[in-house]
Amino acid sequence: MRKAILLTASLAVVLMAGACKEKGPKQVVIATLDPGHFHAALVQKTSYPQVSQDVYVYSNPGADLQEHLAKIEAYNTRAENPTSWNEIVYTGPDFLEKMISDGKANVMVTAGNNLKKTEYIKKTLAAGINVLADKPMAINPENFEMLKECFRIANQKNVLLYDIMTERHEITTILQRELSLIPEIYGQQEKGTPENPGITMESVHHFYKEVSGKPNIRPAWFYDVEQQGEAIVDVTTHLVDLVQWQCYPDQILSPSDVKITSARHWPTPLTLAQFQASTGLDSYPEFLMKDVRDGVLEVYQNGEINYQLKGLNASVTALWNYQAPEGGGDTHYCEMRGTKANVTIRQTAEQNWKPELYIEAVNPAAGYEDALNAKFAELEKNYPGIKLEKMADNAWHVFVPDSYRNGHEAHFGQVTENFLKYFDEGKLPDWEQPNMITKYYTTTEAYKIANSQ
Repeated sequence: MRKAILLTASLAVVLMAGACKEKGPKQVVIATLDPGHFHAALVQKTSYPQVSQDVYVYSNPGADLQEHLAKIEAYNTRAENPTSWNEIVYTGPDFLEKMISDGKANVMVTAGNNLKKTEYIKKTLAAGINVLADKPMAINPENFEMLKECFRIANQKNVLLYDIMTERHEITTILQRELSLIPEIYGQQEKGTPENPGITMESVHHFYKEVSGKPNIRPAWFYDVEQQGEAIVDVTTHLVDLVQWQCYPDQILSPSDVKITSARHWPTPLTLAQFQASTGLDSYPEFLMKDVRDGVLEVYQNGEINYQLKGLNASVTALWNYQAPEGGGDTHYCEMRGTKANVTIRQTAEQNWKPELYIEAVNPAAGYEDALNAKFAELEKNYPGIKLEKMADNAWHVFVPDSYRNGHEAHFGQVTENFLKYFDEGKLPDWEQPNMITKYYTTTEAYKIANSQ
């Protein structure tokens, strides 16, 4: 009898230990696949309790890999809040197959050359490995068809496929969305027309920039739209995502909700000296010569999409210049038009190159300002420290404390934390997957139209 009691007690301890283990977050082991873009490193700029410090890197050898490892080492050795990543590196042409056969990781992170990214994602998912991917996950209509298959595989294998949408974590964008959902302030969303859209966005980026305090050396393939993708399928991924996220929050969308009214693209010219400064190379490689005219490289990294989403007219534009003005950087503009007010983000020299949020009433009725102040006070409870500053009749600036402005690089950690929560829960929000499909349908359909003209 005593032996039976001991066995039962031991079994109870095992069951209790198992139950306790199940309550904690699931352990994550990351594999970084062929890192060629600094976004791969930014996922590791901070540490996460449930993520192993051992990170397995599978890649071709070369400058891209060395740049990635140098950034991780900089995070590990910085004076403030250093990380403790242990990068375990495998190099060779069979890096994808090696990652799969090793079976070390349960999450693959990819940010780099987009030419084969969709194929990498498909094979990784088929092996039962979750994927956290930098945008874009598809750069042409053929990729989009493969991406739809990727989502089917993810569902079959019960794993997650999620892209890194950092702009949802910018505080002015969050507040713009919040304000647009308050009828007393915003009214109802204007549907607009193709000539005067209900929502307009423009994003300006630069080929030569600093990342984490150092000049960012770009690989030569970044300037080949066949490998990187054009702006109309790259940066616009963020903008189309924001149109969906801001105007139809938590709603399931589908490609049938989208109608492209027009799309166009045009190049940014880069001199050899500019190419050299941003890549560290002496000359254009052979694969870029198809885009060189009279010694100048023409990169199709400007694009505009005008489209309707469930009847809402939207316009998104992505622009690439060589270098930002003195003191400036990448910029974001967004105007949302409501029946009572327009809510606009501006980021120019006038705003000292910081995104600032404005409310401009449209023919306000009596009592509008009182209603605005009352509703803003309720919003302030959720975002302590924000203030409403009157600029002129019917115009206000939303003051945002610097404590909320953690910057683009920090947003990668916020996206990763969201992904880890979904990983632990074993599912994405119901709207995320169909809306990713809708987003990439929009960008690749626009690409098709722009390239047919």
